[in-house]
Amino acid sequence: MTASSVAPGALPEGFRPKVALGFNARVSFSDEQGPARGLRDGIELFRAAEERGYQSGWVYQRHFDHYLSSPLPFLAAAGQHTGRIRLGSAVLPMRYQDPILLAEAAATADLLVGGRLDLALATGDLAPFDAIFGAVATDGRTEARRRLARFLDAVAGATLHTVDGPGQGAPIGTELAVTPHSPGLRGRLRRGASSVGSAVDAAAEGLGLIVGTVLHGIEPGETFSDHQARVIDAYRDTWRQRRGGEAPPVAVAASVLPGTSTETRERYAAYDLQRRTQGMAASRPAGALEPVTGADLPAGQQISPVFHGTPDEVIAGVLADPGLSRANELVLFLPPSFALAQNVRLLTDLAATVAPALGWEAAA
Repeated sequence: MTASSVAPGALPEGFRPKVALGFNARVSFSDEQGPARGLRDGIELFRAAEERGYQSGWVYQRHFDHYLSSPLPFLAAAGQHTGRIRLGSAVLPMRYQDPILLAEAAATADLLVGGRLDLALATGDLAPFDAIFGAVATDGRTEARRRLARFLDAVAGATLHTVDGPGQGAPIGTELAVTPHSPGLRGRLRRGASSVGSAVDAAAEGLGLIVGTVLHGIEPGETFSDHQARVIDAYRDTWRQRRGGEAPPVAVAASVLPGTSTETRERYAAYDLQRRTQGMAASRPAGALEPVTGADLPAGQQISPVFHGTPDEVIAGVLADPGLSRANELVLFLPPSFALAQNVRLLTDLAATVAPALGWEAAA
């Protein structure tokens, strides 16, 4: 089977056609390369993806390391070099975001890129940076949820404060809201989900969903893919119950690496071995910090599998995967240590050999 030989309607029962294709990049840099080159390569990656018909590009936020720490100015810059592709963050941890400043920055960036910003947000208690960003009176997850709620109000244009005394910068009675306001941005916000609970919360909040490459709450004997399917089903069920109608399209980040040559197949097999033996410590650019958590994840956590091999083998693996079957949008997770040319080759091969067999059509 090849991509071109898959006739319309030939997808397996229950497999949702991939109406959108995206990628997720760390926008990383090595000690030798330096951050300026890494940022320029990141913008070129968005240009290359748009030329190949990709509908979205996503970037990851990671503080104090060899990766992108501030996605919004980067996405605003990428938007000046592209004209169609959606620009996403996957994900922004809300624990260390000022919700009002983030709402101002997000609206500004969205207006600059013509309403193409897709923000994905998370409320997990991730890295212990309280000593840098400041401690809070409660736990990190509770604080993240508080800040998310404040951000959602702010980005929707709600009144945040009514001036009730002198010295507040405006006449008494003035209603203050975030400016500038980007009217469509609230409807393009997503929640990054790593568990059934976060997917349920996303639906309750009226947010879209993107499912990542590390999942929590996996039961004994349950595979990553089966749990991913359960997360997506919980989101759609909750949306119908709480909000009525069909939920927005669901995006899933995955390592889908079709090898079109002996060299690329060997490279992707080596990356798969790294992921299985080193976990989240795999594929780091030179000089990057080594994560505390490697392949031995805590109970209930798993890292996503890597689909690699010939294009036919990759197609078969994706079509049979319960989690990817339920997604509307496939987001290719790019190995962080891959150079620009290697990433462009991967984007090209995925779009040409595998994605059409999943029901995808390139954007005009």
